[in-house]
Amino acid sequence: MLIAIRNFINKLPRRWKQVILVAFDATSLALVLWLSYSLRLGPGFRSEGVHHLLMASAPMVAIPVFLRFGLYRAVIRYLPERALWTILQAMVVSTLLWVFLLFLAEATRFGALPRSVPLLYFLIGTIVIGGSRFAAKYLLWAPARGSLSIPEVAVYGAGTAGRQLVNALRTQGNSFVAAFLDEDRSLQGRDVAGVRVYAPSYLGRLVADHGVKEVIISVPGTGAADRARIFAQLSQFPVKIRTLPAITDLAAGKYVVSQLREIDIDDLLGRSSVPADPDLLQTMIAGRVILVSGAGGSIGSELCRIIVRWQPSKLVLFEANEFALYEIERALNKDQSFPIVPVLGSVTDARLVKRVLAQHAVEVVFHAAAHKHVPLVEANPLEGVRNNVFGTRTIAQAALDAGVKNFILVSTDKAVRPTNVMGATKRWAELVVRHCADAAAAKGTGQRFCAVRFGNVLGSNGSVVPLFREQIIAGGPLTLTDEAMTRYFMSIHEAAELIVQAGALSEGGDLFLLEMGEPVRIRSLAENMIRLAGLTLRSPEHPDGDIEIKVTGSRPGEKLYEELFYDPSQASRTKQAKILRSTVGEKATGDLDAALAGLNGALEREDETSLRKQLFAFIEN
Repeated sequence: MLIAIRNFINKLPRRWKQVILVAFDATSLALVLWLSYSLRLGPGFRSEGVHHLLMASAPMVAIPVFLRFGLYRAVIRYLPERALWTILQAMVVSTLLWVFLLFLAEATRFGALPRSVPLLYFLIGTIVIGGSRFAAKYLLWAPARGSLSIPEVAVYGAGTAGRQLVNALRTQGNSFVAAFLDEDRSLQGRDVAGVRVYAPSYLGRLVADHGVKEVIISVPGTGAADRARIFAQLSQFPVKIRTLPAITDLAAGKYVVSQLREIDIDDLLGRSSVPADPDLLQTMIAGRVILVSGAGGSIGSELCRIIVRWQPSKLVLFEANEFALYEIERALNKDQSFPIVPVLGSVTDARLVKRVLAQHAVEVVFHAAAHKHVPLVEANPLEGVRNNVFGTRTIAQAALDAGVKNFILVSTDKAVRPTNVMGATKRWAELVVRHCADAAAAKGTGQRFCAVRFGNVLGSNGSVVPLFREQIIAGGPLTLTDEAMTRYFMSIHEAAELIVQAGALSEGGDLFLLEMGEPVRIRSLAENMIRLAGLTLRSPEHPDGDIEIKVTGSRPGEKLYEELFYDPSQASRTKQAKILRSTVGEKATGDLDAALAGLNGALEREDETSLRKQLFAFIEN
């Protein structure tokens, strides 16, 4: 019976539901006033004309007050317990207005209105108006929820995707859709798919009146900058935020609940996505023998995942970390029509590198193997130089001797005017690759050596994002070295795709720069990650927050601001909008071979002081 009543009510238009509720309140308040007189004057009370007028005037005063307090905007099945306070306030105001208006109008002498009647009217009216709503909520809708609390959600975006999502949520039956949020003013105030559309600024009232705990963003065609703006707008409220994937990632025309995902930190960057050029990817990969050094690392493993989708003739995984090699080989070696060869070893092992290149007739090398953690390399400069400088020299020279057609070095923005050992070693690596490119050009081999420079990738091993995640899980604090620190960020997948495309664009001796967008304040990144976790920031202004951000001071060799260019004015565009080519300041200004010999001497002597001096002196020329 209850289910039948609930289904009948659900099918009614929203306007009819409000009319029924208004009629119920008006009738109830009239009866409440009659009951108040009866309780005050006893069983012998008989209503007369003046009493009828009073009983009619009470609802006439109360209904507009109830409208003003929003009692007819809150849908009963979403009614939170704190709405009782709103009902109480509305009854106080309506009772006082009713008594005051009667006194002013002199419809009857005030003395003829027993003073206890307004008090009884208020008390009984509050019980009836509030009790009826909560009784309806728990009798009619609570059984549909079972023993679990089903969340009330709002859907951001009342377009086609939003309507399909609402239908899917209704079919799934595990959420109640309380409202749409949409910036289109022509939709605001209307019902779409049986759900009222509100302006996004109304979310605070929805949280308070409807108990909305989650917002699902359903605007799949929106650009990255708009998604970041929407998140910033919604994150001011205590709600969980989820989203549909981008429109290009969804299957043909159907939006299902299983495709909802948590807001990712990528969504907050505001970066506009440029689709990869399939011709560049195919030219670089399809049918070729490819080696990826550092194949188990963050960038290396993502490069491998992209490469296998474009069907090379063979993929060689070169990795010094046994477990990382095992993991990436296991992840990739599933139903592949081409061989995937794991090679355990270091790029500093010249004999191994030469043997692998020759044995597998490698045509393309993506050199991603490097020590990249700034403080660790700063504390271990000998190993940083051995791996990043001389490891690059070993594999680049071996590739030149073996006739490898394309060699792509994965570099970093820290190589620009470096202030730390890691950045300096990567700048040396760039110069080594350029030196090999010049040698190939002089011999006319047609080999193409290039380097690709970019900033931080979100979620890479040792980067700030995984660190912040660990600190959030531990309850904080999040450690920040400087309030003003900024960094460039992009997703691992985007970086890896652009690296492959840059290799296809190489003419030999190029240094490519990936367009990183605007730099991100690390402080803002930390605050956003706290909000993404559904937590609040603890600060002097909000001492009851969940997670604190603590400033620890800059570490040795750490920059406040990173750069991508030595001279931005000399960076030229390529056919891929996100890839720039640097044309100046990329050649060694001195004798690189002699400088490498001097650096190697300091390395063999384990003379850190001399090594640091030579490391920075040569690249500052």
